[in-house]
Amino acid sequence: MAIKTKFTEVFGVEHPIAQGGMQWVGRAELVAAVANAGALGFLTALTQPTPADLANEIAKTRDLTDKPFGVNLTILPSINPPPYDEYRQVIVDAGIKIVETAGSNPAPHLPMFHDNGIKVLHKCTSVRHAVKAQSLGVDGISIDGFECAGHPGEDDIPGLVLIPAAANQIEIPMVASGGFGDARGLVAALALGADGINMGTRFMATAESCIHQNVKDAIVAGDERGTELIFRPLRNTARVASNVVSREVVQILDGGGQFEDVKDLVAGVRGRKVFDDGDLDAGIWTVGTVMGLINDIPTCGELVSRIVTEAEELISGRLADMVEDDEAESAA
Repeated sequence: MAIKTKFTEVFGVEHPIAQGGMQWVGRAELVAAVANAGALGFLTALTQPTPADLANEIAKTRDLTDKPFGVNLTILPSINPPPYDEYRQVIVDAGIKIVETAGSNPAPHLPMFHDNGIKVLHKCTSVRHAVKAQSLGVDGISIDGFECAGHPGEDDIPGLVLIPAAANQIEIPMVASGGFGDARGLVAALALGADGINMGTRFMATAESCIHQNVKDAIVAGDERGTELIFRPLRNTARVASNVVSREVVQILDGGGQFEDVKDLVAGVRGRKVFDDGDLDAGIWTVGTVMGLINDIPTCGELVSRIVTEAEELISGRLADMVEDDEAESAA
């Protein structure tokens, strides 16, 4: 058996599961392992310091897998904007055929990507942005509920409402993101109208993930209450792990502080130290509420296989058993 959806057909993958781009996490070893498991992995372009480094990371990934994988290009406000055009050119020159865009309007990227046969999966946090992206011609939508790690937007709509609300208006393939980590989530997403799921935090806690073992252990030990929402007063909300630094950021901003007052606390270089060195209080690091559903650190192959197998069993077993045949019922 297999679960086939519009997402698997359009994006050419075996299973309706994606590993979206994650800063400092979406590297060759993880992405190749996800691809080899039959899911869709994304390298994170801006994890690489320069466009040339991205080209090298793409080549490294190709050495580890012959399956499809993509590159994430996230465009967010930053103190020193990276050379997005150069990163985009590397993606095209490397022959990548799937790109995940996020953070802002994908329109400036679409002509170049589509002219080079690249399919674009655009991540958004609201129905209105998903509808806009669909009208612009993207090839798929990743709809991100309030449960997610990173930037959940400012509407605070959980997936249980956001996914079916988007499904009512989205005709292209749509994957559900935010709070997904197991077979129950995949089946729920499909029932709500999505064509698959995108997982970030769950893939962080895998054998092939390059982050420090302390971080993986913290995800396994943590529960669904272990996150903070920072930058809320600045209307640039981000969900991160609750630690000494993130709690201080919340306190300063809730007390009327501005970005300048927390800039040094939230510096990306500090967050990277968490993943590299394993000091959980070195900086802010991104994790979702799905942490409360993660209890082990499997290989990507084991994880994807388990989710798909258990999802098939849920659909054809427990859920199918709840549906009674009217004729059989009346005969009884």
